[in-house]
Amino acid sequence: MTHQPEAFPPTHKKQPRLVLSQNGSGQAPAVYAFPPNRATLGATAYLIVGKANILVDCPAWDKTNQEFIQTQGGIEFLFLTHRGAIAQARELQQSFGCQIVVQEQEAYLLPGLQLSPFQKDMELTNESQAIWTPGYSPGSACLYYKPLQGVLFSGRHLLPRPDGQLALIRQAKTFHWPRQQRSLQQLVQRFSPSTLERICPGANLGFLRGKSCIESAYAQLVRAAMTDSP
Repeated sequence: MTHQPEAFPPTHKKQPRLVLSQNGSGQAPAVYAFPPNRATLGATAYLIVGKANILVDCPAWDKTNQEFIQTQGGIEFLFLTHRGAIAQARELQQSFGCQIVVQEQEAYLLPGLQLSPFQKDMELTNESQAIWTPGYSPGSACLYYKPLQGVLFSGRHLLPRPDGQLALIRQAKTFHWPRQQRSLQQLVQRFSPSTLERICPGANLGFLRGKSCIESAYAQLVRAAMTDSP
C-alpha cells in the first residue's frame, strides 16, 4: 500500500485561546490568539469573530487550526500586517475563499492571489480599519477593531519589551527607523483613551507575563511615543 502524506504537517495540538470577548463569554465579538507559527518566526496570529470574521496574519497551517477556523464560521478577510506574516496566505485563500488585505507595497509578494491592496487607510467593515504604519517593513500595517472598547492589532510595528512595556523595537531588518517613529506618532494622534483600550501585538507575548494583551493601550502608546520620538 502506498503511503499517503498528511494534508497538514504536524506542528502542535494546542487550540487557539480566547483573548477578548464580550463579558468574557466567548461569544461574538471575540478575539482568539493562535500558538506561535514557526513559518512566521514565532509570530502570533489572531482571529476576530464578529459580524465579519477577520484573520490577522497567518497561523500554522495544520488540521487543528483549520478545523478551529471552520467551527468559527470561516473567514471573510485575511489581513497581513507585514511581509513576514504572509506564510500560508495562499492555502488560506484556497480553503476559505477569503479576501486578502495587504498594503500595496507588499502585494507583489503574493502573485496569483486575489488581493485587496490599500495605500494609506482602508475600511474592511464599518467596525475595522487597516492603517498603514511603515517602518518595520515598507508595507507594515496595523488593524483597528472598534468593538471591545477598541483593539489595535500591531503586528511587529509595536511589541512588548522584556519589562512588558510597549515599544518600537529596532531590528537588523528594520526598513526605515525614522519612518517607523513617525508612524507611532500618527497612531497617538489618531486615537484617544476612549477609542483604544487594548493592543494585541504580533510577537513577544511571553513578555506580557501571562496577560492576553496590552491593557490601557492608549497610555502605553503615548509612553512609547515619548520614549521613541524622532
